[in-house]
Amino acid sequence: MIRAKLAVTAAAVALGAGLWAGAAQADITIALAGPMTGAAAAYGEQTRAGVEAAVADINAKGGLLGQKLVLTIADDACDAKQAVAAANKLVSQNVAAVIGHVCSGASIAASNVYGEEGIVMISPTATSPQLTDRGLKNVFRVCGRDDQQGEVAAKLIADRYKGKKVAIVHDKQAYGQGLADDVKRRLNAAGITEAAFTSITAGEKDYSALITRLKSDGVDVLYYGGYDQELGLIARQAADQQFRPQIIGADGIQPQSYWNIAGDTAEGTLFTFSPDPQRNPAAKPVVEALQAKNIRTDGFTLFAYAAVQTYAEAVQKANSAKPDAVAKALRAGPSFDTVVGSLSFDDKGDLKQPGYVFWAWRNGEKVQVD
Repeated sequence: MIRAKLAVTAAAVALGAGLWAGAAQADITIALAGPMTGAAAAYGEQTRAGVEAAVADINAKGGLLGQKLVLTIADDACDAKQAVAAANKLVSQNVAAVIGHVCSGASIAASNVYGEEGIVMISPTATSPQLTDRGLKNVFRVCGRDDQQGEVAAKLIADRYKGKKVAIVHDKQAYGQGLADDVKRRLNAAGITEAAFTSITAGEKDYSALITRLKSDGVDVLYYGGYDQELGLIARQAADQQFRPQIIGADGIQPQSYWNIAGDTAEGTLFTFSPDPQRNPAAKPVVEALQAKNIRTDGFTLFAYAAVQTYAEAVQKANSAKPDAVAKALRAGPSFDTVVGSLSFDDKGDLKQPGYVFWAWRNGEKVQVD
């Protein structure tokens, strides 16, 4: 009986090792988690396009460790509670890694689940410092942080709009409030006191009271921490009241939906975002292939592609899909070649050399301001 039990145990261990290390009988399943529905679905659409393209390209080249890469998709609607439910579902499906989540609040909530289970998580978009500041060894991101965006935004406001009245507004969510708090802190340190620091509730439709207050305060510059839908409405309703401050935001307002909502009132809106990865020569084949299918390659699409590339390179370096081996390879680097450039991670799982520049909405398109 003892020998039989030992034999069964040994067989189970061998099977488990084979599944992670690249046995022919098992595929490697990864997940994309993010807002496939809801107000933030534009971000889900961008990341899905990038992840699906990357998985298809990897499989066309033979997969990973001789295995096919299989993708499953989980919708969290950019909501923390739904993100936890989605994460638990993915854990039950034994996914090897998660690309996502997308929104910062959802990412933070879900990362606790992945941390407990040891599943590798690589977000292409979540910028809140809280995501990586908690010491989780399995969490990474291929984008920068809010405190890095805040630094760039605050410097521009201090340099270009010196002596102007600045209002800071956020949507009370992890991403938006984190940005607003950081910009306020940096402006205050530079000797600039904001004319107003206030919040709205995400999902509202009428911002007339906020606009009336900002207009009466003589605000010249409006910095907004939050997403495209709300700011689009604010910009449009402000123009209806003949109030046109310089609007400045962050990467949450880069989807086309911002212009679609605000219309011409979005003209001249500035926002921080990573340098355009479409300019990277290494991205050219991917960009051309996606555009040939009428898939946009702006926004977070290429960052999502890069997240899968990074995971795949780490698997190859580790010669294993076992999560702890992959996480170790990601931290060891030294770097990973992707469509958004060469990436390497620090001890927190953040990029060692992130970069933010300014973009502007002009004539219905977003353009990098060099």
